[in-house]
Formats: sequence, C-alpha cells, structure tokens
Amino acid sequence: MTLGAVLTLALLLAACSSGGSGSSTTSSTMAPTGGSTNPVGSHTITIKNFAFSPKTITVAAGTAVMVTNDDQVAHTVTAMSGGFSTGDIGPGQSKTITAPNIPGTYSYFCSIHQYMTGHLTVSR
Repeated sequence: MTLGAVLTLALLLAACSSGGSGSSTTSSTMAPTGGSTNPVGSHTITIKNFAFSPKTITVAAGTAVMVTNDDQVAHTVTAMSGGFSTGDIGPGQSKTITAPNIPGTYSYFCSIHQYMTGHLTVSR
C-alpha cells in the first residue's frame, strides 16, 4: 500500500472509532421489544404485516391515539361495540381516534381484514 492509502485508512478508522462529543436524543413511540402492550403515555398503534402493534394499548379516558398504517393496503381500527373508528387508513397514512371516556377494555378490529384484532384498555 502507498503511504497515502495507509494514511487515508488510518483516518477512516479513527473517525469510525471516535466516541464523538456531540449530544443527541432519540425518542420512540414503539412498544418495547418483545412486549405486547404499550405503557400508559405511549399513544400509537402501528399496523404492519396485517397486525396491530401493540396488540393491547392502555390509555387514559379521552386520550388521542395515533394509528399509523405501515402496510401496503388500507386498514381500519374499528371498535367491535361501536364508539370509535378510523375509517379507511391508506398505506403510509395516519389517523387519530379518541379513547372512550368510560374505563374498560374495548376490543377492535380491521373492518377490511376482520381477523386483525386488538384491545384498547381505558384507565381513569
């Protein structure tokens, strides 16, 4: 190797191993890895691979819940007993539902793909 190539390689390795002094913060609204529920305070349902994630979400009464469709086809989040529905959510789109004001567990499904189900638990 030439001296120039060795110096370039050394600089690249030094840059890659540098710890860096800048600060950054990362936030996420995804469910914890391996978990099937969302903690109170995280108010997002993601639809991907014809499934809701998380399968069960717990929120306070009246809370806005963002529903994001990461699939290639339209889906809905529709309460089985009525009370909330997103209507059709196209691929790559998001809509918001409002949790009922009465505490309890509300089962929901995709009205287009009815085998897709989940649960919204409303706390006080």
